[in-house]
Amino acid sequence: MKLEPAEQPPLADNVEQASPAEVAELLRFSPGDDFSAIDTSATPGFSGDKAAGKEAQAIDHELLSDLQERLYANANAGDLRKAVLLVLQGRDTAGKGGVVKHVVGALSPHGMQVAAFGVPTEEEASHHFLWRIYRALPKFGNIGVFDRSHYEDILAVRMHKLRPPSVWLERYDTINGFEDSLTDSGIHIVKCMLTVSQEEQADRLENRLRRVDKHWKYNSGDVADRARWSEYTQAYQDVLDRTSTDDAPWYVIPADRKWYSRWAIVRLLINELQKLDLDWPLGDFDPEEELRDLKETNKQFTD
Repeated sequence: MKLEPAEQPPLADNVEQASPAEVAELLRFSPGDDFSAIDTSATPGFSGDKAAGKEAQAIDHELLSDLQERLYANANAGDLRKAVLLVLQGRDTAGKGGVVKHVVGALSPHGMQVAAFGVPTEEEASHHFLWRIYRALPKFGNIGVFDRSHYEDILAVRMHKLRPPSVWLERYDTINGFEDSLTDSGIHIVKCMLTVSQEEQADRLENRLRRVDKHWKYNSGDVADRARWSEYTQAYQDVLDRTSTDDAPWYVIPADRKWYSRWAIVRLLINELQKLDLDWPLGDFDPEEELRDLKETNKQFTD
């Protein structure tokens, strides 16, 4: 049986967790907040440990799965023009791929769209920077996930000096206008900036270097980027200040504890889907009449 919000079982050992709406308020970034002051090992809205966090996330996945199916069902029935877009950004090793695997991977592939944005291809680079983004937007009824996103066209371009400042500075306003158009069209945007400490990032990079099965995740430029920690911090601060809006706010996720960042993002998605207040769509048939017909066919098989 699917779990409604009020029916979720309590967590063990008196572990307290904030509601999805409360988590959204705790993690929401307001322009002027100090990104560098975020405690990356904190667990805002959750009082338990790793084991309790995984238990809570497993319970939440039942609710999230139910909400996802309602979204898909209502759009498929032709009654809803809504979608949700999860945008994942963050420092190297912050766990964006893990969110895709452990949060998104636990949902039904029906109604899911995932896109990862790396260096633009030759074709993509020949178009406006938002061209490839438009092509990957979720259809109505779907949850879309961007593993990195249009924000790379500011962050990566700025940090690697791929274009002069006159180009990427204009993109803040362009992106704000773009996201306004998305929300007006019915796409709810959940933007998550994952952040880790210098120490945690060093541990994760070392782990990638020492494990053959993790080498594919390592980029030879990661250490060089790490040496520019303060510059990257300022770049993230500027993005957050200039593009966290009322309709498309940023949520800054402490990510030293992977279990917490995954729990928090599940709660943020639940919060956004609950705002839609979706019930199951009604069928265009009489259930009782269909049941009678079904019983008649059963008689045919038993006669």
